[in-house]
Amino acid sequence: MDSQIQKRRVKDVNLETFIFLLILLLGFGYIASVMGAGIMFKVIMNTAHDLLLNTVFLIMAMAVLAGALSGLLSEFGVIALVNKIFAVFMKPLYGLPGASIAGAITTYLSDNPAIISFAKDKSFTKYFKDYQIPALCNLGTSFGMGLILTTFMISQGQEFVLPAIIGNIAAIIGSIMSVRIMIHFTKKFYKYEDSNKVVDNEIALTTEVDEGYREIRDGNTFQRVLDSILEGGKNGVEMGLAIIPGVLVVCTLVMLLTFGPSTDPTTGAVVYTGAAYEGVGLLPIIGEKLSFILEPLFGFTSPEAIAFPITSLGAVGAAMSLVPQFITDGVVTPNDIAVFTAMGMCWSGYLSTHVGMMDALNARKLTSKAIIAHTIGGIFAGVSAHFIFMIIG
Repeated sequence: MDSQIQKRRVKDVNLETFIFLLILLLGFGYIASVMGAGIMFKVIMNTAHDLLLNTVFLIMAMAVLAGALSGLLSEFGVIALVNKIFAVFMKPLYGLPGASIAGAITTYLSDNPAIISFAKDKSFTKYFKDYQIPALCNLGTSFGMGLILTTFMISQGQEFVLPAIIGNIAAIIGSIMSVRIMIHFTKKFYKYEDSNKVVDNEIALTTEVDEGYREIRDGNTFQRVLDSILEGGKNGVEMGLAIIPGVLVVCTLVMLLTFGPSTDPTTGAVVYTGAAYEGVGLLPIIGEKLSFILEPLFGFTSPEAIAFPITSLGAVGAAMSLVPQFITDGVVTPNDIAVFTAMGMCWSGYLSTHVGMMDALNARKLTSKAIIAHTIGGIFAGVSAHFIFMIIG
């Protein structure tokens, strides 16, 4: 999506250069003052290396298997079947045509930008009014990497199966909130008037996009199965490679700010050794200060848990890599997994994709509105997950 983001010219050196340098020096200066400069760089390298070997490749394996599954589901019409079943719910819940469910399913099986290919397809967009097109950004982002995130959470232990399912339900609730708020903004932007456009919309909804047909691969059934599995798996590999920068950069920084020094097994002393996942424990301090908000809203019992939704803002793949260490340290509960799944799926790195996606939808002026709507939707998803878990968990 980077190619979709237009750049502008500025002076080589300006005020933001000095502000950036000041923030950078203060940030790393603070960390170095706590653990030492040499230890800091050692921790950064060891953490990034461990994340690459033990987390990125695990997520990539999940992505390959999920990609192969999604390829099969698409090839043999399962996605088309789900589309027909759930289309009736899209207009009353989201205010979007029934065809939009296909975009949500596709992003659930892949990632946020996948919905852009639908938005460029005239046989798809003819269902939509102008004001509805930008809302596809919020709809698609609400389900980005959903299958991979859900599979990953379930793989962490049998006790997390129900929380992961609850998280999916809550993410749907958050997506409805996000899309509805976005449509409120877009209606004003496009000066939509219900009185003279409802009739046209109803007529469009009765029209078949593809007259009930779908494209399939050439060859016999075995060849189609093999091709769809291999092609879907290849897409999973590409997705796995794409998350490496986010995991290594964003997650390493979050780890530095989340965890504390190691405990010497022989003496019991708390010291910095340069091992992976050591840090300065800043986020837990912030989490404790915000506990009066976080506990009633999300049910977090450990201040470290705040790191997951914060990381999800930039990259849900990076946020996922926090979970195994959280479980090892015993700082998360099944309720937290439900909230993580809901917020991780609903937000799914929207701060890093919304600008490019809105630009691709020719709605760059509405980017700030999309971000506001999705921020509210993600918070609503986390709150919903907590209260649903309290009721049925």
